[in-house]
Amino acid sequence: MILFRAAESTSQGFARRTLQQMLIVLVFAASSHARSADLPSLADKVAGAEHMPGYFDLYWDSSAGAMYLEIDKLDTEFLYQVSMGSGLGSNPIGIDRGQVRGTHILEAKRVGPRVLLIEPNYRYRATSDNQLERTAVKDAFAPSVHWGFDIVAEGDSSILVDATEFFLRDARNVVGQIKRRDQGKFKLEKSRSAIYLDNTAAFPENIEVEAMLTFTSDAPGDLVNKVAATGSSITLRQHHSIVKLPDDGFKTRISDPRIGTNGPTIQDYGTAIGEDLVVRLVARHRLEKKNPSAAQSEAIEPIVYYLDPGVPEPIKSALIEGGRWWNQAFEAAGFIDAFQVRELPAGVDAQDIRYNMIHWTHRRTRGYSYGYSVVDPRTGEIIKGNVNLGSLRLRQDYLHGQGLIPGFDYLASATGNNSASVNLALDRVRQLSAHEIGHTLGFPHNYLASSYGRESVMDYPAPLVEITEDGELDFSNAYPQRIGDYDKLAVRYSYTQFDESADEAAELGKIVQESLDSGLLFMAHNNNNFRGAGHPYASVWDNGDNLVDHLKHEIKVREIGLNNFGEELIRAGEPVSTLEYVLLPLYMHHRFQMNAAAQSIGGADYRNTLRGDGQQAFTIIDAEEQRDALSTVLSTLDVDFLTLPKDILALLPPRAQRFDQGEAFPGRTGLYFDALGAVEASVSLTVQTVLHPARMERVVAYGSMGDYPTLEEVVDAILEATWSAEEPNDDYRKKVLQVVQQVTTREMMISASNPKISGLVRAVLVDRLNRLRADLEKKSKRDAHRYSMAAEILHWQETGEAPDSVSLKMPPGDPI
Repeated sequence: MILFRAAESTSQGFARRTLQQMLIVLVFAASSHARSADLPSLADKVAGAEHMPGYFDLYWDSSAGAMYLEIDKLDTEFLYQVSMGSGLGSNPIGIDRGQVRGTHILEAKRVGPRVLLIEPNYRYRATSDNQLERTAVKDAFAPSVHWGFDIVAEGDSSILVDATEFFLRDARNVVGQIKRRDQGKFKLEKSRSAIYLDNTAAFPENIEVEAMLTFTSDAPGDLVNKVAATGSSITLRQHHSIVKLPDDGFKTRISDPRIGTNGPTIQDYGTAIGEDLVVRLVARHRLEKKNPSAAQSEAIEPIVYYLDPGVPEPIKSALIEGGRWWNQAFEAAGFIDAFQVRELPAGVDAQDIRYNMIHWTHRRTRGYSYGYSVVDPRTGEIIKGNVNLGSLRLRQDYLHGQGLIPGFDYLASATGNNSASVNLALDRVRQLSAHEIGHTLGFPHNYLASSYGRESVMDYPAPLVEITEDGELDFSNAYPQRIGDYDKLAVRYSYTQFDESADEAAELGKIVQESLDSGLLFMAHNNNNFRGAGHPYASVWDNGDNLVDHLKHEIKVREIGLNNFGEELIRAGEPVSTLEYVLLPLYMHHRFQMNAAAQSIGGADYRNTLRGDGQQAFTIIDAEEQRDALSTVLSTLDVDFLTLPKDILALLPPRAQRFDQGEAFPGRTGLYFDALGAVEASVSLTVQTVLHPARMERVVAYGSMGDYPTLEEVVDAILEATWSAEEPNDDYRKKVLQVVQQVTTREMMISASNPKISGLVRAVLVDRLNRLRADLEKKSKRDAHRYSMAAEILHWQETGEAPDSVSLKMPPGDPI
């Protein structure tokens, strides 16, 4: 009886709510009808305004500075995209010209006197024939209302809204981005903002509106001050694209973890209990054959990417050439001339969403390039590929070559010859163009490819510097000048158009099996943490099928480069102090291959394997390979390796006035080059790499599973390489060794003080530090260095406080 009454009460409550909802709808309808009678006609409202007919008609009222939007497609979904028409010019802040941010599907819904822009939630859905089941999922996850307009006029079959504030808002969230970078609290100054008509236009299937926005702050950060004309007032252009959604002719494709693809990830609550709830779609351009039955056919509509016309030669030609490599992969997928790269035609706005773009992005300092795609979240169809290439990367690659091969021997030539370094940089730019375009085609990084012949442009490559028989350095094979065989497989998986009678899943499975059989394997970004990773082959800025052996090679390359170091590395008339900027990447030439080799210490080989595919899922790296890796990495702590010769130091005066914009060595000696500071920073990097918390935890675990190195063995090897090293004869090299010992000891104390490490790791570090202190105390008579280090360890043991002295750090140094 109680249950019946509860049910009856619920039914009555539902009836009351239904009646209330009906009354609300009637009130809104009546209110809308009454207000409509008072609204001016659309024709009267826009009389005298500039009409821009398109997917939605725009009207520009110059007298009021107002942009009106005519909405004639209520309850119809469209795609909305925000991008940057101009940039701030600061890599650390990260607001670049051409950058795309924020892709949304919206629909305009009229509610009485207002129009709401509503975004449905396509990340959660139910593929079911049952409408109620689909509605249950739809109502379970919140949609988003992006904007609300007041209706200002009404036509026969459309309504007019004032969209000025919508377009003049901070849609990119510049204010938040700058604040996150600790560069000041800015606000949008509406009185200094306006519609930017030069890049505003309407077309049959899209409209493009650009706004010039000014942001102000009483206390702008240093980074902002360095790039803006006036830091307290920065003006940027934000671009709004509204575009008709593609038709439903696009066929979705499901990803396979053994072939790298990007795309929307959806939770489908319509799947059976025993099936995967998550659906992982492949992001790809729509590409269809003119002749579907032909093995090779031209495309109905080829994929065309347009290059920023502001790129200078010879870089422009290199970017076009590298981008066109992808056509080789599309040919392997059965298409003829289906991928093209052209220069953007004159008069075309690069932000127009109809154009796939390659932007040449200038910043004050170098930084990453990147490729994003505007993707239909319902299907994975790529609407626009958008690449941003940092222009200063080219100069960094040149700098790497400049430090290795003297190019300006003016005793032999009146002009010098730096062609090897220039060609190195241009070879990298071709590869970079292909790499970032690859992201916009739907492909993630593949960090495994450099270990099997550099067969993917989607790896992060280091230049392969070879050593000739006569001991010279050779850049001729620095970067492969082609698309990789793995890339062809990836394009075939994502883009092959199969015959209607074919079993697509089975055909895709054959492509994956071909990848496994040929060893053209995939390992993505989430498999590499840059520091602390443990895969013996998947790493960044590396080379070689054996990362440890190749570190030995890079150490030899570094040695040859240092032996050749001299004034011939810079142009005649250039300040000699600029040699410091050339020396830095040379001195640290080993750093990325060292990080890659260290992955074998406490590492394990693993694969993206599926049950039944025959791959070995997980294997701890062979014990001897781990020990070889440890020994090779620790060789970078050797005094001979670290000591800069005095003849090089004699070439490094304080930086000349106004020639101080470059990546320099850290130091504590004021204006003067700090030779021991360079040692300190290099040692810190090596020791931190070996003592990475995740690596130490793996060494403890794997060391207990067989004859693998234990953490005790690893830490003892570090101490053997530093505190047990033979003491040099000369004072300079003695100081180098003391720096090595001090940095190593402090890094061990810092690691042991990390609250996130396990007790097993801490126990080993504490024990070895205690033994070291006891040994130093025995040998500390009349030795300030040993006495000081013993005292530091004792202070740490008694107080638990990590050392205050923080080691100097090298600039990031990525060869980007």
